[in-house]
Amino acid sequence: MRKIETQMNEAITDRTDWGKDNTRVETIDGVSKVYLHGNLIAVVDEDSMTLYDGGYQSNTTKSRLNALCDEFGYSGEGVFQKNFEWFVRLWTGTEFHTTEFRSGMRLA
Repeated sequence: MRKIETQMNEAITDRTDWGKDNTRVETIDGVSKVYLHGNLIAVVDEDSMTLYDGGYQSNTTKSRLNALCDEFGYSGEGVFQKNFEWFVRLWTGTEFHTTEFRSGMRLA
């Protein structure tokens, strides 16, 4: 995980606003919104996380989302790319399931 992603996750955990280079976290009433280049890429609250691609399925977006999944999701969840398409590996409670990435998908 990149240093900037560690700092991003710390800001979410501490429920503080933070920004560095192209990444920003804004927290209001315990809900953190993560922005990359000004585009919303995630919303993290106490019970869930909602993932967005911000309109750009870039390697940096994918890296930020995977850092969030590592910290606030289940171990093994994450975003990956195959044949130029994005997918998400999700924990269903009993097993992992792979599905197409959809911007705005909620992970509980």
